Amino acid sequence: MIKHVLLVAERDVKMFLQYKFILILRALWFLAQIALFGFVANRMVKEDVQIVTGNYFYFYAAGIVITLLYSMAVFISYDIYEEADHGVVEYLLSLPISRRELVLGRAIGGGLRSFLYVAPLMLVVLLMIGMTEPFRILIAFVALFLFAFGVSGMSITIAVSIKSHDRFDILLGVLNAFIVRLSTTMYPVVFMPKQYAVLAQFNPLTYAADIFRWGAGLEATLITNPFLSVLGIILFFSFFTFIGIIFYERRLEGGGWR
Repeated sequence: MIKHVLLVAERDVKMFLQYKFILILRALWFLAQIALFGFVANRMVKEDVQIVTGNYFYFYAAGIVITLLYSMAVFISYDIYEEADHGVVEYLLSLPISRRELVLGRAIGGGLRSFLYVAPLMLVVLLMIGMTEPFRILIAFVALFLFAFGVSGMSITIAVSIKSHDRFDILLGVLNAFIVRLSTTMYPVVFMPKQYAVLAQFNPLTYAADIFRWGAGLEATLITNPFLSVLGIILFFSFFTFIGIIFYERRLEGGGWR
């Protein structure tokens, strides 16, 4: 079983590498956010913001890499729709692997490929900030690895719950707008309106940003302690990975996607 699951995950990673244009654009977007907007915003923010966040550029850089990890993990759902449109699902179901192995492999592959893509960019950010606590960084990376799995599972859950690709695009766009902006990836929670700040404290992106900043030594900006951040990520990962697997397997019941 493990061999089949890993083969499916390996296939997803290889498929991901075929999107060279998208991968290059995402990397350029990240560099532009850091090199342009990050420096500009750091000069524009008020002194009281700098007092809370320390160097806002570091705060922003740590948050933007989490945003990139989230967006790349979501991408697995587009592969699922494309395979359904081109009849690839039926081919996959004809292979000598069970539906459970196929679904579990897709969930693992979706999280693994996004983390492998973003991990080098995380190291770039850590080098800019200055890596001082290797053990903390290791804990942060393990937690973010689980976070990528959870986002992948969430994306799969949404994809297999909606039949229309267009409706999925609209829903995911709205969800992304809220989940990213109602987090502390780009904005300190103390400067948010009260109603937004409450929502931000329970946002999985906030947990991910907090654990990464903790690993990078930016402790002044944290709104949750590391233990709670890791716990929140584990719960998010467990729930959506489990739900995603169940939903996807049921949609494949009967031998196909439709």
